[in-house]
Amino acid sequence: MLNQLVNPSSTSEFTSAPVAKLQVKQISKTYPTRGKQRLTVLNNVSFQIFPREFVCLVGASGCGKSTLLNIIAGLTPPSTGEVCVDAVAVTGRPGSDRGMVFQGYTLYPWLTVEQNVAFGLQFQKMPKAEQQDRVRYFLDVVGLTQFAKAYPKQLSGGMKQRVAIARALANEPAVLLMDEPFGALDAQTKEQMQEFLLELWEKTHVTVLMITHDIEEAIYLSQRVYVMGAHPGHIRQEISIPLPEHRELDIKLTTEFVEIKRQIIHSLHQQSAST
Repeated sequence: MLNQLVNPSSTSEFTSAPVAKLQVKQISKTYPTRGKQRLTVLNNVSFQIFPREFVCLVGASGCGKSTLLNIIAGLTPPSTGEVCVDAVAVTGRPGSDRGMVFQGYTLYPWLTVEQNVAFGLQFQKMPKAEQQDRVRYFLDVVGLTQFAKAYPKQLSGGMKQRVAIARALANEPAVLLMDEPFGALDAQTKEQMQEFLLELWEKTHVTVLMITHDIEEAIYLSQRVYVMGAHPGHIRQEISIPLPEHRELDIKLTTEFVEIKRQIIHSLHQQSAST
């Protein structure tokens, strides 16, 4: 399994895949309010992500991005609709099929870096030696081998998020779900983490769904962007990102990048004008 993650087949092999890695089918979410009316947060949301794709969801605050991601993760049940990973319906919390990385680092402060990465592996029937090998491998992947014995309080914000990503990847999920993972970082560290995440994706080609309100971040990282509208939350537009798979930060200054950004901003502004 580890070799499959590190040495993926070429990207051309998944473009014609008959079954998506992640399918979100007609998801709606409502909550009761006072009286007989119900608050609709999400309405008939459908999209799909293919194996080894990196896809971002963007939208204004309050459009239901985090609610949708929590439904996909199995943390919140939908009112109607279905989420499938490898054509199997999601019925519970994140597990071996779905890894989750939050904006808050969610590390256990009383555990060392290596213990945090190993945490999920302890619930699997895996030999101790294999657990240790896997932890060492993923700490090397995220560049934190020398901090294996450190505690979270001794790390910077970016390093903490690397630990959280290593912990999620150590379980070798089918899909990695990320909820604005760099939202709490300063601008310089944020760009460094974007570079790191893109390099990591190039190495592993794990399937990623990431939500963000940062348009440039979404364009820089992903192959496709879904723009969400609000009141209630829905998929407003799907935008392909025709940029090279390998990207440097300077690509944000190119005409192609700026044009894609203009297209997404226009889509978001159309939503604002119609509400």
